[in-house]
Amino acid sequence: MRFQAFWLCLGLLFISINAELMDDDVEMEDLEENSKEIDDNEGELPTEVKYKTPQPIGEVYFAETFDSGRLAGWVLSKAKKDDMDEEISIYDGRWEIEELKENQVPGDRGLVLKSRAKHHAISAVLAKPFIFADKPLIVQYEVNFQDGIDCGGAYIKLLADTDDLILENFYDKTSYTIMFGPDKCGEDYKLHFIFRHKHPKTGIFEEKHAKPPDVDLKKFFTDRKTHLYTLVMNPDDTFEVLVDQTVVNKGSLLEDVVPPINPPKEIEDPSDKKPEEWDERAKIPDPSAVKPEDWDESEPAQIEDLSVVKPTGWLDDEPKFIPDPNAEKPDDWNEDMDGEWEAPQILNPACRIGCGEWKPPMIDNPKYKGVWSPPLVDNPNYQGIWSPRKIPNPDYFEDDHPFLLTSFSALGLELWSMTSDIYFDNFIICSEKEVADHWAADGWRWKIMIANANEPGVLKQLMAAAEGHPWLWLIYLVTGGVPIALITSFCWPRKVKKKYKDTEYKKPDIYIPQTKGVLEQEVKEEKAALEKPIDLEEERQQSDGEMLEKEEEDEPEEKSEEEIKIIEGQEECKKSNKSGSEDEMKEADESTGSGDGPIKSVRKRRVRKD
Repeated sequence: MRFQAFWLCLGLLFISINAELMDDDVEMEDLEENSKEIDDNEGELPTEVKYKTPQPIGEVYFAETFDSGRLAGWVLSKAKKDDMDEEISIYDGRWEIEELKENQVPGDRGLVLKSRAKHHAISAVLAKPFIFADKPLIVQYEVNFQDGIDCGGAYIKLLADTDDLILENFYDKTSYTIMFGPDKCGEDYKLHFIFRHKHPKTGIFEEKHAKPPDVDLKKFFTDRKTHLYTLVMNPDDTFEVLVDQTVVNKGSLLEDVVPPINPPKEIEDPSDKKPEEWDERAKIPDPSAVKPEDWDESEPAQIEDLSVVKPTGWLDDEPKFIPDPNAEKPDDWNEDMDGEWEAPQILNPACRIGCGEWKPPMIDNPKYKGVWSPPLVDNPNYQGIWSPRKIPNPDYFEDDHPFLLTSFSALGLELWSMTSDIYFDNFIICSEKEVADHWAADGWRWKIMIANANEPGVLKQLMAAAEGHPWLWLIYLVTGGVPIALITSFCWPRKVKKKYKDTEYKKPDIYIPQTKGVLEQEVKEEKAALEKPIDLEEERQQSDGEMLEKEEEDEPEEKSEEEIKIIEGQEECKKSNKSGSEDEMKEADESTGSGDGPIKSVRKRRVRKD
């Protein structure tokens, strides 16, 4: 048992140390050899970082790291928003290329939204348009809300490949194919995935919104870490949305978007109108009901309480408020500009009981019944709620392959935010997941490793939290002290001395008179016992046991009345045994002395002690 307890304590100690030193792991798939090199150098962080600008390993439609420090290929919008005042309609928000404020990776830069409460718009052309056909679409980029986020977005738009696309005129109504990324206002945290689907008959584009993720998105907006957002659209009309390479939303383009891709087969006839005689009233007033004769509709709902009397000392002529007699006109008061000065009003000190016109309080009128109305009964002519008839939908279509969206040729950010310093980095658009994962390993994963290496330990976080909330120390003591006390008491139990059990008192045998034959038999048995060797070991153990019992007993115990009676009975038995043995010895002498032979000495019998 002690051996098992030792290993249990050792295991608990190992778990507690490991929990304190363990950093947050980032879930990532197995990458190729280039990403393995980062894993080998992870132990060297943060003293030396060998960051290299990510390079795509396969075909890409767009890739941007901003590590050059220049906005080469990016175009700032010069457009204005419609239906807004001149001052706030222009896209005058400022963009900069900077390193992260915290947990910088040397040599790594990103695009930073610098202005608050302003409109921002910037875009860049793809290396080649993406055409929806038989290849997946993968869009991936990084976002860091360095100062948190109050209200604003960090989503991107993939601008439709149209003849009238001019990046300098990029604004909120520019045609796009997909909008994807985080957005927040108030306590509403969103991760948009919206695509515009073209109606094959009418040619009108309609926005389709993917169902919201089932996970809590708040931490991605508030922890001030760099997060990786990935959208995957497959030719089989399925999609996945990932954050930090973990799936947070997935589904079908046919079933998991609102409104649905395909319209209903039937619609309500817009020319159908409800007949005038159509009765939708489920209940009607009872035509046979008559107002009772004693029903008085003139009684008010409330009346004055006539049982209340005006309190003594009520001052009817005194005002409730009077000018403050201690107030003085300020020295800089100008009556021409400020008007005539008046002292501020204060409560009238004379109105301790009450002032002004006294009126008794109002109470509910017990005679009030209100306006009489007949009770409602079922309408015998009720026809139900009318609805127009259904007709075939003239615009009905069935699109079994909604993945075939409008191609796009540019990427843009058109944002408004109440928070500045939103960081964007490492945009990539490709068709192979392996390419996107390798791109993330060469860029985003460096930021995560640096952030984890610089993150304070558990003890530092607890102490920092307790600085603003001292009452947390009490919780720390309770939650930490109780387990330690339990583990200590289990692993190192107190040693308890063994107490010898009191031997059961054996009652003395009741004296039974013995005959001469019995006495002779006992004498023979005693002679045989004397001839046997004495078991010294048994006597030594008995003596040792008696000594231990004496050591355990600090004071002699007082004998009870019952024990005293038993001892007295034993003594009487001994006396009777003694007298009986003497008589028997006399009889033996007489029997031996009666013969002619020599007189034999009779061995004196010992009294048996049980």
